[in-house]
Amino acid sequence: MAGRVRAITLVGTPVLHQACRPVEEFDAALAELADDMFASMYAAKGVGLAGNQIGVDLRIFVYDCPDKEEVAHRGVVVNPVLELPPLDERHLDDSDEGCLSVPGPYAKLARPDRATVHGFDLKGDPVTVEGTGLLARCLQHETDHLEGKVYIDRLSTRSRKKVLKEYERLRAEAAEAAEAAEAAEAEASAAPDGQ
Repeated sequence: MAGRVRAITLVGTPVLHQACRPVEEFDAALAELADDMFASMYAAKGVGLAGNQIGVDLRIFVYDCPDKEEVAHRGVVVNPVLELPPLDERHLDDSDEGCLSVPGPYAKLARPDRATVHGFDLKGDPVTVEGTGLLARCLQHETDHLEGKVYIDRLSTRSRKKVLKEYERLRAEAAEAAEAAEAAEAEASAAPDGQ
């Protein structure tokens, strides 16, 4: 698995806010996409990544994260269908959640502490992934992406505004730092040798 690192799609980009198309071809191009998704996820230091997070309008996600017992799980799910415990068996985990497409801020978001996803692997064979802890959160989060939802869509209006304000502040700081670095580089290259 080599994979090419692709840019992460940020909140506000249309492909993140619409349901993705089902995968119909289980071919070399799909395997290459999955490799690119893993490479992009690792480069961004994430634990899961949906197709639309790199601008691809297809129902596929990758993950590499631990469950409640800290056992690592890694895989690909194509055309996932999320299954949550029945309401009377559901226990909520209100841990902090973040997103590579909303880089920076985190917010508490209650989600069921167990989740199951049914779908297919890269060959088109059926696959079922059962998760607890962070893996359960990841399965729900990535399936949400494929439905056109970002985690902040599940927050209260107040929490959503707070996260977006922090996100915009961090983006502005990063842009200022990049401009300052460019200016310093231009100044250094314009200076005569030895000065």
